Amino acid sequence: MENKLEYDRTSIMSIFAYSQKLIGHTLREIVDEDTIAASSLQGQGKGGLEHMIESLFFKYPINSDPGPDFKEAGLELKGTGLKELKSGEYQIKERLVCDMIDYMKVVDETFETSLFYIKSRIMLLIFYLYKKGVNKLDLKFIYTVLWKLPEKDLLIIRHDFETIVNKIRRGEAHLLSEGDTEYLGACRKGQKGDKPRKQPFSQILAPKRAFSLKPAYMRTVLNFIKSQGSSAVCNFEIGTDHEELVSVDDLRSNSFEEIILDRFDEFLGRSYHDIAQNKGVNLSNNPKSKFALIANAIASSEKCANVNRSEEFLKAGLTMKTIRVSANGKIKEAMSFENIDYLEVAECDSWIDSRLYELFSSRFLFVIFKEQTFGAEDYILSDVFFWTMPKEDLNGAELYWNHIREVVLANKISAENWWKAKDRKKFHVRPKALKKTDLAPTPQGGYAEKFCYWFNNDYVRDIVNKRNIENEHK
Repeated sequence: MENKLEYDRTSIMSIFAYSQKLIGHTLREIVDEDTIAASSLQGQGKGGLEHMIESLFFKYPINSDPGPDFKEAGLELKGTGLKELKSGEYQIKERLVCDMIDYMKVVDETFETSLFYIKSRIMLLIFYLYKKGVNKLDLKFIYTVLWKLPEKDLLIIRHDFETIVNKIRRGEAHLLSEGDTEYLGACRKGQKGDKPRKQPFSQILAPKRAFSLKPAYMRTVLNFIKSQGSSAVCNFEIGTDHEELVSVDDLRSNSFEEIILDRFDEFLGRSYHDIAQNKGVNLSNNPKSKFALIANAIASSEKCANVNRSEEFLKAGLTMKTIRVSANGKIKEAMSFENIDYLEVAECDSWIDSRLYELFSSRFLFVIFKEQTFGAEDYILSDVFFWTMPKEDLNGAELYWNHIREVVLANKISAENWWKAKDRKKFHVRPKALKKTDLAPTPQGGYAEKFCYWFNNDYVRDIVNKRNIENEHK
């Protein structure tokens, strides 16, 4: 049978070259009917798409070997879905699930000996156009990509892996969250009603989870593909289109978060005027965004114009936010996020796969400026910390998202129908500006006023107060 193969099983480049025959086609179009008829994977719900590509197209026997799919070449095969917007542009549909987490075994592994590393270091990513309810045999393939995790990404992913595994070693597998880490997440896996799993250092059962590359990371992969102008891309020799905050050498000594926090240390307790002068920030032209400019100058160490657009923040889905606290402890301003994409909300029927879940479950970098004398505007940099939304608040955010989705599907997009700040539900919806002529498309084919996601100011205050209590007990 090996003599009949049109590629070399031992060669990564040969497998990649052969995979390009899939581009623009479906499995039904490219695999002969007899092969499909004889396969046990032909049905609508039988077998994952990756198994179907492996068996029907590559004619590679599926086995129970836990290593890479193409073991002779050390190459893992991954199928990942794309969504097509009305503009014809492609978007990432979801995170890339890499390997199930075996709580009982992973605690005895190092990063380099882990199945995740062995399987995911070099991957053949085959992107297909997702269509709800369509047989897997009829899904069209768009891109084929040979992706080697870059050295710098591996250093951050290694720290993510250790963060996840150390939590399991503490008997906290049931407390894992995708917000614990930067690029590599521990995502929920399985269906509702699935039995939870045992963990080694606690009697508490934990939900099934898998190592996955986060949607934000996969979005940068897709952007790289688009930038190459080709449907078949190899990233073995790549640079980056985005400004970098840290170097490979930096990451060999410290974690990404340690590096960023260390940059703020020397400025803690200093006035914002003093910091601005030290970092060369001109405050006269940007009075409204002066605190964000100062925070950015510190976090970036003058390496990046906007840390939220840096390579590392984009890949991790990280967001830096500044918070101003009055001398009396009050926080006047609520915290705004991006505009609601009504089409995305309508098309996504899963909270876990929604843009809002990605946004709220990702890490935040909060930079706190505290007023010293009430009304004097004499703010100092008082605290800086990374934060992840607690599970109970994410549960509340799910209700928030469900309500937004109901409003969008009912075509009742207007100010009176959203959660409001006065409802005191931690989150609300309102515009960022008063301009109502700026409209966004709706799933019904019309247009509606743009509204965006918000944290209530009292929720932001609770986050800061909890942090203050934690600092007092250190």
